[in-house]
Amino acid sequence: MVITQTPFRMSFFGGGTDFPEYYKKNKGAVISTTFDKYCYVSVRHLPRFFDYKNELIYSKIERVGSEQEIVHPAIRNAMKMMDMHELRITYDADLPARSGLGTSSSFAVGMLNAFYALKGKYADKRRLADDAIYLERVLCAESGGVQDQIAASFGGLNRIDFDADGYRVSPVIVSPERKRALNDSLLLFFTGFSRFSSDIQEGTKKAIRDKEAELKEMYSLVDEAEKVLTDKNVPLSEFGRLLNHTWELKRGISGSISTDSIDALYRKAMEAGAVGGKLLGAGGGGFLLFYVEPDKRQAVMEAMKELLYVPFEFENSGTSVIHYSPESYEPGN
Repeated sequence: MVITQTPFRMSFFGGGTDFPEYYKKNKGAVISTTFDKYCYVSVRHLPRFFDYKNELIYSKIERVGSEQEIVHPAIRNAMKMMDMHELRITYDADLPARSGLGTSSSFAVGMLNAFYALKGKYADKRRLADDAIYLERVLCAESGGVQDQIAASFGGLNRIDFDADGYRVSPVIVSPERKRALNDSLLLFFTGFSRFSSDIQEGTKKAIRDKEAELKEMYSLVDEAEKVLTDKNVPLSEFGRLLNHTWELKRGISGSISTDSIDALYRKAMEAGAVGGKLLGAGGGGFLLFYVEPDKRQAVMEAMKELLYVPFEFENSGTSVIHYSPESYEPGN
């Protein structure tokens, strides 16, 4: 049996510039971090005592014969891609799916990591990211960018640059004290479930052709945000102001990104003293993130009391195998 632990991510700047349709013609970049909320994927070969050959336990339970019968597209395609058979796969997570934190990509990365381990093979973080991108964007034909798979694989607070030649992952060099101050200034609230990310991303993908100027500005904000984080002479509150700016830009790219109720919640937090914030993920629901100075924290918490507050800590590990028990497996008839 193999169990993997894979973090979720929050993307701060540059979202949309990680779409291949954009960065293959223009450079793209994002700043994102992973944090201490995880999905767990356990995989083992199913004992041959049952009248089914594969058991999949996620928000549903599937018990099927052949892999072709599997309904879950990522599991079906991943098993075919890596020639996996007769499996019991179980998914568990600290946070719900469809919530704007890259949950589907974290699952894809964690599942592929478990598959490699079950085969007795090592896959580095780049291989896992590349395979997860291929699984979701090519085999499953889901619209979207490619930052989530990379963040879940590598972990940490990173700048990820994209161009026609691929991507580069560079840790953001920030002092421990400043990183702690940033963590302490961010408040995360759950607004409710979003629509399927791929549906919203399809609209964003179509809008890219007409919103090149906005995306170029979002790209430029990545440079500004990195300077704020790395230059101790710049007030950290500038990070919050840039978040607000990127949120306004993002809302202008596609009408499906926000809703009237989310806009109202955002205004309440800003009126209570938040410096800035954004809705994480593709849009339509999920998590609201705010940058709040310490003296305004209680007021913003009170303004958001109807929402679920989710405390978190940054993490640096990315996906990892947390349990490994080798299995001897011979394919059945």
